[in-house]
Amino acid sequence: MFIQIIGVGKLKEKYLVQGIAEYAKRLTPYVKFQIVEVADEKAPDTLSDAEVSLVKDREGERILAQIKPDSHVIALTLDGKLWSSEELAAELDKLGTYGSSHVVFLIGGSHGLSDDVLKRAQQRLCFGRMTLPHQLMRLVLTEQIYRAVKINRGEPYHK
Repeated sequence: MFIQIIGVGKLKEKYLVQGIAEYAKRLTPYVKFQIVEVADEKAPDTLSDAEVSLVKDREGERILAQIKPDSHVIALTLDGKLWSSEELAAELDKLGTYGSSHVVFLIGGSHGLSDDVLKRAQQRLCFGRMTLPHQLMRLVLTEQIYRAVKINRGEPYHK
């Protein structure tokens, strides 16, 4: 299975880069794993609704350019379904067995994902009602993917 995370913006914080690298290394024996960063759209802090939409559309074009046609896409968004770690594991197992061997998770920029990106996604996932920085979300998601792999293999870690 090939699992990819496509995220908007470049990770700058060393602790996040190190954490993700650790979980990516742990995933190596089990799945092919990759994180793709697409450039965020430079914009001032205060934007009109139309300007926010334009920013999301431009970032969305960069995201969509990275997605292969046969990929199963899961968008992280506040209106997504809440899954437990075990439910994420079951979904990845099901996709690997009966669906697509290429799963892509999408993490938008500070304004979220464009409508076109959300239309491309087969599923939407939410990690909770709290807002997390999109850069931190990459670390959390990478850890949860690792946890899901360990659950599916029946190996200790996830308790």
